[in-house]
Amino acid sequence: MEYRLDKYGNKVSQLGYGCMRFTKHAGVIDFEKAEKEIMFAYEHGVNYYDTAYLYPGSEECLGRILAKNGIREKVYIATKLPQYAIRKDTAIEKTFQEELKRLQTTYVDYYLMHMMTDYAEWENLLSLGILDFIKRHKEDGSIRQIGFSYHGETEMFLKILNAYDWDFAQIQYNYLDEHSQAGRRGLEEARNKGVPIVIMEPLRGGKLVNLPKGAKDVMAKSGHDYSPAEWGLRWLWNQEGILCVLSGMNSLEMVEENIRVASSAQIGDFKEEEFEVIAKAKKIIKEKEKVGCTGCRYCMPCPKGVDIPSNFYYYNLLYIDKKMQARFEFAQNMGLRLQPGFASQCIECGACEKHCPQHLPIRKLLKEADKHLRPFPYNVGIKIARKILVKDAKKK
Repeated sequence: MEYRLDKYGNKVSQLGYGCMRFTKHAGVIDFEKAEKEIMFAYEHGVNYYDTAYLYPGSEECLGRILAKNGIREKVYIATKLPQYAIRKDTAIEKTFQEELKRLQTTYVDYYLMHMMTDYAEWENLLSLGILDFIKRHKEDGSIRQIGFSYHGETEMFLKILNAYDWDFAQIQYNYLDEHSQAGRRGLEEARNKGVPIVIMEPLRGGKLVNLPKGAKDVMAKSGHDYSPAEWGLRWLWNQEGILCVLSGMNSLEMVEENIRVASSAQIGDFKEEEFEVIAKAKKIIKEKEKVGCTGCRYCMPCPKGVDIPSNFYYYNLLYIDKKMQARFEFAQNMGLRLQPGFASQCIECGACEKHCPQHLPIRKLLKEADKHLRPFPYNVGIKIARKILVKDAKKK
């Protein structure tokens, strides 16, 4: 296993175990199966285990496995505060104490503010005393490092990144999402600040495993005996600034393959030939796209707050990923912002089209994107979610 150093010089396995996808039967985690998989990973050098308060049964299962096998002190636990559900200052401490109990531990190595999408969420936490909470628990040793996980656009990520002296952060990042969400720019800015990045969705929920035939052929002809999953992981591990890549492993075969790759992949392994393979495969994957938007953001800012590149990104995603998954990500990443940036906010002034290097008919395409991204049931769901999760932030 290859290791990388965190902000304080601790050796972290570059493969982390994502504990969200433990195998379940009738909604109950298969403890024995999960134990075998985690212990195999531990015995082969994996020392970073990521869970969260709202992963059903996950914290309890992980805590039980670590305690039963006497390895709590030999691994790092990462878990998360569900900041989007916190409405009272007392709820922060109550939630954290419940997590410690579930995990059967007295401390958490890496504690994250879960699923940040908007700076207003950090402001809400500030008003509820999060800084005192962090200071108190860092001083008593029950929280070793503090960070946040992020789903949203680049500029907001940078604003949150610069708002506090974070120890680490966690982002969705892979070769298909290279320039969306926090993206490469977010990764590089974090690296410049000395904030290590943990990667989630490295294979986009399996999308980068089950590739179109043409993309698989490009990889097969490369001269490397890499599986599609290995290509995706090696592309990540080639980069500086990445501390750990999480994989939601739920089979011994998956654990074995990922450990094999993580035991040899290093920064700088990719040369021009390997980058060309990824570029060709990516082009094939994206052939089904509806809009030729490159995400350059020359069309921004919109005077009415429409996030044009993000709307087009998720519109394209409908045709290169599962529609339900794409709409869920759109609802999560766009719908829960304080200022959501929906295409419906467009007043057709045309200012954006004057600056588009691709000469796209942006106004027309925004209408199409909105129609497909927010069909009736999803539109209703987003409105309900905003009333529940965003209303408090609006008041502040």
